[in-house]
Amino acid sequence: MKRIVICLLCCYAFSASAKSIRDTLPFALPARFVDDYGVKYTISDTLWFQHPSAKYHIIRWNKQEHYLIARNDENNPSEKGLYSRIDYMKFTGMEPFLWGFCLTTYDAATVELAEKSEKKADRQNPRKGCNGFPFSRMKKVE
Repeated sequence: MKRIVICLLCCYAFSASAKSIRDTLPFALPARFVDDYGVKYTISDTLWFQHPSAKYHIIRWNKQEHYLIARNDENNPSEKGLYSRIDYMKFTGMEPFLWGFCLTTYDAATVELAEKSEKKADRQNPRKGCNGFPFSRMKKVE
C-alpha cells in the first residue's frame, strides 16, 4: 500500500510539474517542429530529439529564465554524455515561426557548468544573440 501511495504522489508531482512547464512555453508539448534550416525535432517534457540522431535528455526546465538543461545522449554523434543548455524565446511577427532556440552550450562537463555557462543567449537580438548566430526559428509540424 505504501508503494502505491508513493507512486501516486510521484506521478502527481511529475504531472503538476509538467503542467507548469507547459504553461510557460511558447509551444505545447509533446510536439514536432521543423526549424528554418529544415531540421526536424520532436520535443516532450523529458526529451529533445533533433532528428535524425541527436537526443538531449531534459533534466530541468527554468521557466522563469526560459531555458532547459539536458544530458546529451550517449549515442549522439558528438559531445556524448555531456550537458547542454538550450535557451528559448517566443517570437512575434515571424509567422509561421512562433518561437526559437539557442543551443547556448552543448559540451559542459556537469549540470552546474551547463546552467552557469559563461555563454549567454541575447533575446534582445535574436538575429545574432546565439553566440553570434541567429536563434533557430521553429514552426510546428502537423
